[in-house]
Amino acid sequence: MGDSIEHKNSKEEKSVEQNLAVDYVPKAKLGNLPVSNQLDEEVKKKMDKTRKEIDEFKDEIAKKFKYVEAIGIIPAQAAKKIEEEFEVPEEDCKRGLIHILTVIPEKNFKEIGKVRLEAINLAKKINAKLWVHVVTPVDIWNLGLDSKFDVMEALAMSFPVMDKGLLGALRVSQIHKTLVLKKFEKYVTSYVVGGSVVRGETIKTSDVDVFVVIDDTDVKRMPRLELKEKLRGIIYSYIQEAEAIAGVKNKLSPQIYLLTDFWESVKDAHPVMFTFIRDGVPLYDRGAFLPWKSLLRMGRIKPSPEAIDMFMSSGDKMKDTIERRLFDIVIHEIFWGIITPTQGLLMLYGQTPGNHKGTVKAFRETFVEKEKMIEKRYGDILEEIVLTYFKGYEHGKVKPGDVSGKDVDRLTKDAIDFYGRLKELRSQIEKRVQEKSIEQIYTDIFGMLGSLLKKKTESAIIKEFDESLIKEGKFPPRFLDSLKFVAKVKKDFEKAKKKAAAAKPEKEGKKGKKTKKAKDGRLEDAKLRREVDKARKLSTEVVNALVEYTQRCDFMAMDRTRFLIKGRDMTAEAFFLKDLFVIQGAKIEKLSGAKLVRSDPDELKNQIMAHKDKETKIDFKALENLRKIFGEFELVY
Repeated sequence: MGDSIEHKNSKEEKSVEQNLAVDYVPKAKLGNLPVSNQLDEEVKKKMDKTRKEIDEFKDEIAKKFKYVEAIGIIPAQAAKKIEEEFEVPEEDCKRGLIHILTVIPEKNFKEIGKVRLEAINLAKKINAKLWVHVVTPVDIWNLGLDSKFDVMEALAMSFPVMDKGLLGALRVSQIHKTLVLKKFEKYVTSYVVGGSVVRGETIKTSDVDVFVVIDDTDVKRMPRLELKEKLRGIIYSYIQEAEAIAGVKNKLSPQIYLLTDFWESVKDAHPVMFTFIRDGVPLYDRGAFLPWKSLLRMGRIKPSPEAIDMFMSSGDKMKDTIERRLFDIVIHEIFWGIITPTQGLLMLYGQTPGNHKGTVKAFRETFVEKEKMIEKRYGDILEEIVLTYFKGYEHGKVKPGDVSGKDVDRLTKDAIDFYGRLKELRSQIEKRVQEKSIEQIYTDIFGMLGSLLKKKTESAIIKEFDESLIKEGKFPPRFLDSLKFVAKVKKDFEKAKKKAAAAKPEKEGKKGKKTKKAKDGRLEDAKLRREVDKARKLSTEVVNALVEYTQRCDFMAMDRTRFLIKGRDMTAEAFFLKDLFVIQGAKIEKLSGAKLVRSDPDELKNQIMAHKDKETKIDFKALENLRKIFGEFELVY
């Protein structure tokens, strides 16, 4: 397929072009092809010039013949093999040609002469050393079918300057084949490429289907399946390396077969093997794949009666299989697709969901009837899917044949609608939870301060907090800002709630897009959520400080009323409050007349709290009664 072109002869240019072609060859793992990157500036300039010439050739050809599939530069190391195969005249071979591979679709085969002539004339104008080979994919595949694997490899290693997917797929599979054979060539019977690449349907991102047949007939020390798994692991480990070296987007998809299993499948005429043998093209073969392909073409590979029975049996099961799959969609995908989110929203609301039946009941009672946050029909959808179908299946009332395709379509549509409404319900619940959250935060902090400061209104509490606690240095000034921020968030939330109640439901614009007003509403909700979270953190800090401060005050009040009674054989604590309390060990008693009667911690605590702002007075009459009970003792403060 090579075509003689008039060329100028220059030894200096020969070095340039050879270095150019060498630079395109991927490093390592690809046989003995040398790689040189040591180029002086002059050589690099000439390389750049040659690259521009090749790009010009590519642009002109691709523009004139838009159906061209690929254009690639064949590496210099492969030039001799290409020149022999395509019968390039010896005098031209001596002039250091740059071989350009141009691939056109098989359907345009009749125009190959026209494309070749145009390419030759263009090459003469650009650079006399450009030698063009115009082929179709079938020409490339025929090399493999003729066992010319070295020629096919030379073409496959072409560096693509323009490629719609064929060269990239061929390149990555050839590199992977080389890596695999270098590791364990004696085990590989055939390495075959198939699928969309061979059918002419490949694109730049197409997967490259390759089939590797492993010879297991001479394995004695290792179980066959163990051999298969070990070799599979090694073969798969080379995928990423091959893709990286090739520099293409095509993904390798190897399938590994043992020779004996493969032959068994061929004998039974397995459809996958039929397709594989019919379409596959070997990149490497030790005399197994090509005979199979010839036998298939001659009609010598036919399925056995047992294989026909096996294939026909799949049709017998078709109805049951379809009914089972339709049933599985309802019982598994649709059911679990709505029951789990429903339980999640019940938990978000603060409820612990029970079993499936309990979940349906809780959803209807909580969100439909009590809170009226969701429409009744969504409760009906949940009930039908969970109780009618799933529970019906558990109790044997619903069977695979009871679910039709129309049922699946209807339930699928309902389930998707239900889940979409659940997402809206989640927003409603989160708003409700936030509302309760800010109310609780506000009640906790202002309730505690109101009780401590003896004030009721918000403004009075804030003012007294500032005067009595902030300015007195008992709390840092930022606590006053925190208190005001909590009050502000409470007011903002109430305003937003009133605004939402007064607003009309938002309609969706074109293609389901929300209006600007709805988007603004979502932004406002997000802002409020952030402010509620901030208010919660600030409130927690203030409340913790107030609790600590109150405890200190309680302790000081308790300490003013506490005395120690020390007698000859006893020690007790005495608290002079409204009543006189005596604590011995874990026993709390109070003096009633001349007797000690049983009391409890709550009564003692209540009297301490009531007494904390009063002076402590010692009741000497009560002391006299204690002396009668305990005998002589000392009272220590």
